[in-house]
Amino acid sequence: MVDIRTVGVIGSGQMGSGIAQVAAASGYAVIMNDIQDAFVERGFATIEKSLGRLVKKEKLTPEDMKTILGRIEGSIALDDMTRADFVIEAAVENEELKARIFEQLDAVCREEAILASNTSSISITRIGSVTKRPDKVIGMHFMNPVPMMKLVEIINGLATSQETLGTTRDLAVAMDKTPVPANDFPGFISNRVLMPMINEAVYALFEGVGTAEDIDQVMKLGTNHPMGPLALADLIGLDTCLAIMEVLQRGLGDDKYRPCPLLRKYVAAGWLGRKSGRGFYVY
Repeated sequence: MVDIRTVGVIGSGQMGSGIAQVAAASGYAVIMNDIQDAFVERGFATIEKSLGRLVKKEKLTPEDMKTILGRIEGSIALDDMTRADFVIEAAVENEELKARIFEQLDAVCREEAILASNTSSISITRIGSVTKRPDKVIGMHFMNPVPMMKLVEIINGLATSQETLGTTRDLAVAMDKTPVPANDFPGFISNRVLMPMINEAVYALFEGVGTAEDIDQVMKLGTNHPMGPLALADLIGLDTCLAIMEVLQRGLGDDKYRPCPLLRKYVAAGWLGRKSGRGFYVY
């Protein structure tokens, strides 16, 4: 097994900052990378806010918060990943972008370093194929919000080794997460089930079956979901939901995964959910 001491995180957005936080809280040194200083600073602000809530609830001391933040280093140069033992990519859900990142990581990371993707739908086999170390490429799909959610889907590519799988499972457990295996199919398990439900809720809104509030209320009270599907879509990001539905439709070749036209319209309008201030709800 690879001895993991330093975890690299590519992307400091909603998912990347959450992964950096839980890795640092678990005692790992973390290098949080993004393409601009402003994005990295925003990632640190998100982490500070999240840890601050835990301090307020007396689940952390101010000293703990300071220690955790002290373990995280900001970066805008991928070359900094030469010091990482395990790198988790958490960029936007775009296969071409992820392929470029993995090609670059493969060139700069040490030979023994494991490269994981937080992709929620894209083939790990294809991502691994752009590297010279497909045996050390794996999917590590965290749930949102990362600090709160226990699940991590672990996805093997066709060439992923058992050693890589074991190290990744151990890392997930060390980060106080529950690793669950999923095969390398579009959407894996979570989004293969969740995204068509969200898409169908958008169709129900599109066709006037109910208002956004009523659709969400029915699902919360009638099926005991903690959050309605449209509010959840806003939390995830409507652009991400659309990208995953497109991967499902393209990868599985079934029209039942066709993204709702209203979802496409909202994304085209820039109504992406919470991160843009407006989605199915106004924030």
